[in-house]
Amino acid sequence: MKNVTDSFVSLGHWPSAGSFGFNTDILATNPINLSVVLGVLIFFGKGVLNDLLDNRKQRILSTIQNSEELRRGAIEQLERARAHLRKVEMEADEYRMNGYSEIEREKVNLINATSDSLEQLENYKNETLHFEQQRAINQVRQQVFQQALQGALGTLNSCLNSELHFRTISANIGILGSIEEITD
Repeated sequence: MKNVTDSFVSLGHWPSAGSFGFNTDILATNPINLSVVLGVLIFFGKGVLNDLLDNRKQRILSTIQNSEELRRGAIEQLERARAHLRKVEMEADEYRMNGYSEIEREKVNLINATSDSLEQLENYKNETLHFEQQRAINQVRQQVFQQALQGALGTLNSCLNSELHFRTISANIGILGSIEEITD
């Protein structure tokens, strides 16, 4: 280490030589060469390095801006999708409620129509029963009348002899004759 410091100290003591030559002391010339190379690199490479860093900075900022725009777009799409979802849910609820209301209305209409049909069938049944009762009553009356008539004819035929028959006819002719005189 002492040699390194001695070489820096000896820099101030260079004899002014009139000739140009090579310094073969590696420890003395290496830091000088490195400092010259670094100085040249910094002086000339500073602009290139700044350009590279500026380009990188611009790409990073551009990427951040694009990401922000995409995020805002995604948030807007999400809000639109949520609004659309709310709208669709409200429509679905409305359709569901309307469907239930429509089902209830159809149920009531069907019950009313069935009740009306049953009432009409009951009326037809009652009319048919009444008609059949009247027909049965009429048939019974005819049979009773026929039996009574046959019974009366049988009684008359058994009771009437020719003399009684002749007297009944004469009496009827007499009644008809007196009615005829009254009307003249």
